[in-house]
Amino acid sequence: MNKILILHGWTYSLAKWDALVLLLRQNGFDTKILEIPGLTLKNDEIWDLEKYSEWLDKKIGGSKVILIGHSNGGRIASYYTSLHPEKVSRLVLIDTAGIYHKDIFIQTKRFVFEFAAKLGKKITHSETMKRLLYKLARESDYNKATPNMRKSMLNLIKQDLVESFKKIIVKTIIIWGIDDKVTPIGDARLIHGFIKDSKLEIVKGARHSPFFTHPMEVFEIIKNGI
Repeated sequence: MNKILILHGWTYSLAKWDALVLLLRQNGFDTKILEIPGLTLKNDEIWDLEKYSEWLDKKIGGSKVILIGHSNGGRIASYYTSLHPEKVSRLVLIDTAGIYHKDIFIQTKRFVFEFAAKLGKKITHSETMKRLLYKLARESDYNKATPNMRKSMLNLIKQDLVESFKKIIVKTIIIWGIDDKVTPIGDARLIHGFIKDSKLEIVKGARHSPFFTHPMEVFEIIKNGI
């Protein structure tokens, strides 16, 4: 059985994965959750998807793995798999980012991020005002990020992965919380349509992190799909 590598989303803690990882390991799956540079692993360089893909390739080495990616981790996993199908036996995408939205909220969010990243301390000397600016983008983790990681975030959210999804030839399981407000259920259906050999599994009552709120259900989907 291939090793499972998990790519977490934009977070600074792995605690929410504990239940699912335990279930996978208890049932014989060799599972490792990767620490992602700039988030759970210290790194203050400005990276893009290509750089994250190169990092992941080094982690995988010469083996063949099952990749599980959530949100931004799913973005990285999707991009990597589109380039290196020979290294991935199965792909599992959980509430994955990568669909470029042109609606007013997303455009405003990008504008706020870019405005803040460019001006930095010039915005204001008031920490309260800076926190308010970040809150407008509804992205609390952005406020915690270093200036270079904010630039990395911009590099990632600006890239549309539609063509990458279309190039994925690996059998893929798409797991999605039906009430996800971060990456809406419509994204799941689009990605399902783009990846030819894919199956969409919707988790009722779940939001953006079904692996945390519904670990047993997510485990069963993964176990039966890989």
